[in-house]
Amino acid sequence: MAHAVQTKQISATELIDITFRRIDRLNSTLNAIVWECREQAMARARQADAALARGQATGPLHGVPVTIKESFAYQGSPNTWGLPPLKDAMSPRTAVAVERLESAGAIVVGKTNVPVMLGDWQSYNPIYGTTNNPWDVTRTPGGSTGGGAAAVAAGLSALTIGSDLSGSIRIPAHFCGIFGHKPSLDLVSTTGFQPGPWDGSPGYPMDLSAVGPLARSADDLALALAVLGGANGDDAKAWNCRMPAPRHTRLDEFRIGYVLDDALAPIASDMGALYETALSELGKTGARLDRGWPAGIDPRTHLNTLLYLLGALVTADMDTAERARARGRFGKDPNDIFAAAAVEPHARWLHETQRRLAYRALWQRYFESYDVFLLPPTVTTAFLHDHSEPIGNRVIETPAGKRPYVQDIPYWTGPATLAGLPATVAPIGRTGDGLPAGIQIVGPMWEDGTSIEFAALLSDRLGGYAPPPEKLV
Repeated sequence: MAHAVQTKQISATELIDITFRRIDRLNSTLNAIVWECREQAMARARQADAALARGQATGPLHGVPVTIKESFAYQGSPNTWGLPPLKDAMSPRTAVAVERLESAGAIVVGKTNVPVMLGDWQSYNPIYGTTNNPWDVTRTPGGSTGGGAAAVAAGLSALTIGSDLSGSIRIPAHFCGIFGHKPSLDLVSTTGFQPGPWDGSPGYPMDLSAVGPLARSADDLALALAVLGGANGDDAKAWNCRMPAPRHTRLDEFRIGYVLDDALAPIASDMGALYETALSELGKTGARLDRGWPAGIDPRTHLNTLLYLLGALVTADMDTAERARARGRFGKDPNDIFAAAAVEPHARWLHETQRRLAYRALWQRYFESYDVFLLPPTVTTAFLHDHSEPIGNRVIETPAGKRPYVQDIPYWTGPATLAGLPATVAPIGRTGDGLPAGIQIVGPMWEDGTSIEFAALLSDRLGGYAPPPEKLV
């Protein structure tokens, strides 16, 4: 699209008009985009065309229509995180990541749906309702960047940005058949990513969550990351971003580790068949393939560290009464990890953070001998909408039977989250019932280009993105 605009095959104004006409046709069924800025987008498109007429392209995304996750501050819009009291609270400023997209010439057409407080792997809330998967509207597109993934898959925007803590980019990309990338921790600024109006003040430091792109090709992920990444504010006075080149540009050169099933969170058989096909295709290239977790890596052992740090984040604003109840729970059961996160001293957080960094070091040592590590994004393809409460009682239907929702869905995204490593999801095909599936490609810290390049090469082999049938949407 950027090339077409810059070479004047189509104007930015025409492209934005086409985008809104497609939104008008499909979004009422999907409910992916929940806030629009039509007049502003058309005004920016006219400015983009005028700049191009003067020989001034504003950047690599000149004229490209994009969406942003509702959770990002965007001047003149609410960033509610699904909380009704924030419905009419407009932000006076725009988040840094969104500013970078616009500075590169992108045109924001709207904001996409999320679950309440981004706390689910489905996307629904009492303000905006439920977002549907464009491959099957009875199913979820995932969460918490489910609205963004559905919009990109259905062609309502060329690119979107979301966030990922427990798979919130990776799982929706997998469910919707697109590409998604969780960057190395701190590569992309999270400044302005918060509930409620943002006035420029700093938010919580992020030791797990990352901000990144979802798109219809791996090349688009690389383009977006080049725009999004780098130091912000005072850091930019001393530091700049130099993204390492991909380690390899041919599949046969890659040294590949993988674990694509586990008794603790078994993979649905229809997905397993796709992984076998992918491994077979990789084997045909002559690439080195080795099954098994890296030395010292045991997901079960490290899960408690991840859960403690996650608990510390979600209980940060816990009120006095809730904290007292958590203290009571912890007194009765010292293994209650979320209660511990709410009441243990700061020293505990420091020790758990030390374990997190030691975990990253194990992975980095592994990546001295290997280039990428393959994992499933989650245990199944997109499942039927399920808004039952409490969330802990939900189950997922798989060909092999029911699986626990809260335990199994985020299991496979945990290693890259805890270590802060880059992880790319690429589509690898569709199951027998026509649902897309992806594979998760974890790379070395700061070497985001390596996992993205592998995704591009794998897609050349397996087919990559395919648009959902429009009869469904």
